[in-house]
Amino acid sequence: MKKIIIATKNQGKANEFKEMLKPLGFEVLTLLDYPEIEDVEETGTTFEENALLKATAISEQFGIPVLADDSGIEIDALEGRPGVYSARYAGEEKNDQMNNKKVLTELGELPFEQRTARFVAAIALAAKGFHCTTRGTVEGKVLFQAEGDNGFGYDPIFWADELEKSFGVCSSEEKNKISHRARALEKMVVELKRLV
Repeated sequence: MKKIIIATKNQGKANEFKEMLKPLGFEVLTLLDYPEIEDVEETGTTFEENALLKATAISEQFGIPVLADDSGIEIDALEGRPGVYSARYAGEEKNDQMNNKKVLTELGELPFEQRTARFVAAIALAAKGFHCTTRGTVEGKVLFQAEGDNGFGYDPIFWADELEKSFGVCSSEEKNKISHRARALEKMVVELKRLV
């Protein structure tokens, strides 16, 4: 079975990838399996640049294919923020609750129809002598308060237009059908089939 590393220490994200890659027959490893790997600094200005930085650095270190993603939420009323700074929007430490609180405070009482936003995911694949990126998005709005405890990150405050509910109340199956990560990965599967 061909090994592939998913460049994440986020268990929620790792589980999403494992579910989506299972049918391809890859043995899926994550950075949780390699605690010695140091974090790759995300110095890019786009989701694609950051994903490619991570994938390339780790693939070169281990000589096996690596998938890395960078994802976040873009809120129109905040001129696209938090964007690439989504994970640490409220400070240097990754803290989902503080990030959500900061976004809700910044949006204040802005009417629901003006709270348009999208989740964006860029996935990069780096393998020997080959790399590419794909992008997926899902449109929605930012709620006035968190709804549900499922998912992670901004899920509880994100209303997905297609599902007409918060990602925070969705099952992982529902979310994975339409999520930004699922859409980017769907495009990436075409590239991954070359490696199988």
